[in-house]
Amino acid sequence: MTILVGLFSRIPKDPQKKRNLEKLKEIKKLVKEKKYDAALKSGKDFLYKVPHHHDVLFTMGGIYHLQNKHKTAISYFDKALEIASYDVEVLLLKAYSHQKLAENKRAIQCCEKIQEIDPKNKAVLVLLEELNS
Repeated sequence: MTILVGLFSRIPKDPQKKRNLEKLKEIKKLVKEKKYDAALKSGKDFLYKVPHHHDVLFTMGGIYHLQNKHKTAISYFDKALEIASYDVEVLLLKAYSHQKLAENKRAIQCCEKIQEIDPKNKAVLVLLEELNS
């Protein structure tokens, strides 16, 4: 058996990986401390450099959801769902945002997708009950 060593066997290292990881930790720390404006600023800077980072997109959407900026939140949730279309947490927050905007049909669509993924999800059952009443 021949094992390749050298140039062809190495995975190229991302020089930004360590810096990106530190930035992600900083964003999560700001959210934990409820410094949402600073977290949004850091998140936007991060997404400018790494536009398809699921965790940051989800976090940004969550902050906008908490600030009752539901249309903006939904845009971030949609981007996160392009990366991970079966993320139940993202779908649930997106459904709540649609509910707040009185877009019940879209909220129900999110709930149906969650039920396909996780049929026993209790939060979805509660939300569907609210939407159908």
